[in-house]
Amino acid sequence: MYDLTGFQRDLLTVTAGLDEPHGLAIKDELENYYEKEIHHGRLYPNLDTLADKGLIEKGEADRRTNVYSVTRRGEREIEARREWEDKYVDDLL
Repeated sequence: MYDLTGFQRDLLTVTAGLDEPHGLAIKDELENYYEKEIHHGRLYPNLDTLADKGLIEKGEADRRTNVYSVTRRGEREIEARREWEDKYVDDLL
């Protein structure tokens, strides 16, 4: 996950935490977190990058709506990142 941007890591994390997330649900969660608008031109290319890297899968809910799910590889990457972070911040919590 070292090669992802912070925004891509956040996308992956939010996708993992939502039930059958679609683009607008992911967008809404990130807008709440960042407290600013996330434009489609930023959101969807980054979701495509995560799919290209094999971290998420993109499927169709209907002709207009894509749904995303974290792959097993994506789950392993999230777990590895959390373990790495814990080495540095575990004493703070």
